[in-house]
Amino acid sequence: MGQPGSTARRWVNACVDVVLSGVKLLQALGLRSGKGRDHAVLHSRKDLEEAFAHFMAQGAAAERFFSDQEAFHTIAQAASESPGAQHYVGGNAALIGQKFAANTDLQVLLCGPVGPKLHELLDDNIFVPPESLQEVDEFHLILEYQAGEEWGPFKAPHASRFIFSHDLSNGAMNALEVFVSSLEEFRPDLVVLSGLHMLAGRGEELQRKRLLEVVNSLSDIPAGVPVHLELASMTDRELMRSVVHQVFPAVTSLGLNEQELLFLSQAVSGPHAGISSWDGVPDVGMVSDILFWILKEHGRSESRASDLTRVHFHTLAYHILATVDGHWANQLAAVAAGARVAGTQACATEAIDTSRVTLRAPQEFMTSHSEVGTRVVLDPSKPVEQWHRGGVTFHFTPVLVCKDPVRTVGLGDAISAEGLFYSEAHLATGFE
Repeated sequence: MGQPGSTARRWVNACVDVVLSGVKLLQALGLRSGKGRDHAVLHSRKDLEEAFAHFMAQGAAAERFFSDQEAFHTIAQAASESPGAQHYVGGNAALIGQKFAANTDLQVLLCGPVGPKLHELLDDNIFVPPESLQEVDEFHLILEYQAGEEWGPFKAPHASRFIFSHDLSNGAMNALEVFVSSLEEFRPDLVVLSGLHMLAGRGEELQRKRLLEVVNSLSDIPAGVPVHLELASMTDRELMRSVVHQVFPAVTSLGLNEQELLFLSQAVSGPHAGISSWDGVPDVGMVSDILFWILKEHGRSESRASDLTRVHFHTLAYHILATVDGHWANQLAAVAAGARVAGTQACATEAIDTSRVTLRAPQEFMTSHSEVGTRVVLDPSKPVEQWHRGGVTFHFTPVLVCKDPVRTVGLGDAISAEGLFYSEAHLATGFE
């Protein structure tokens, strides 16, 4: 957590990402652009075709489970052999672990299903316990598209990606027991949990069983060790409700994007839950209302047994870090670092290249719509804005968005990793 020589633990999920052009793959599969339609679970190539079109038209990232194992393996083989396809470390846990491992002072333990290809791709600073090694990799297909790219009647408003997999290991959270057994030996300074979205489509009984085991496992983490939960795309409202009510109180920090934030609010009847989807750049005041509500209704307070004191929200145009007062420091640097890595990683540059980025954040905004907020006008010489509300501090910064991104997958994980790296948790007074 920003301290040289510290250790960081990464747990669930891990896979190999096959990254390629979504339009080219669907064309190679003989699929044609028809109507766009969302599917909570993909059961066929037709479902894939419709779901990809639906999210491409919105320029929105999404992730779905493909239920037909044989059909998925056929598609995955075609994707892997497609010209231009690239193989990368995948899964929220492994991606954040890679980002931490880039700092040579950090040791990272990855507890997740690691096959031979993924093991080969992982940074040398990442240790994988023998129990996490498996003979076959789990593949996730990342169908990317560029801003303005067309597929039949659909045109992407900006670059993003559609992810799908038939991932049984991560879906069953098979790394849970390995994680628990390695706690005492590794002695982490930070735990990052991800992969809960992979429980979608796995049946209510398994979901209940595994979430209960997750909460019990988190209770085994030594006092004073912060736990960050990174959310990902979900479609199961009951699963989201269970995560909010059961897992949120057991974690210290939360990372999520605009789709996950709105779905969360819809699932548990939070602020602005009546909005079906964001219209363009998410309204800052509405986002602020939901973040405030998360921390007030599900976060740390004198009357509630919850450890949650920090939420890192990231969307294409801007980021917001919301923290309960007295528990975190250096959040200005943390939110700025997250915004910086968003611009550099998307453009694959070491530093921000001003000729390749653009500003899409609102120049002025209200800090709330649920109550009387203040109007903020961005000052280019002071890019991080700060405001307070009911014991919660907000840090806002615009993002210099890459015009021609080389790769969009993993940006959210890199953003959360950078934000965590620069964050200072006041555990001595905040989490005893």
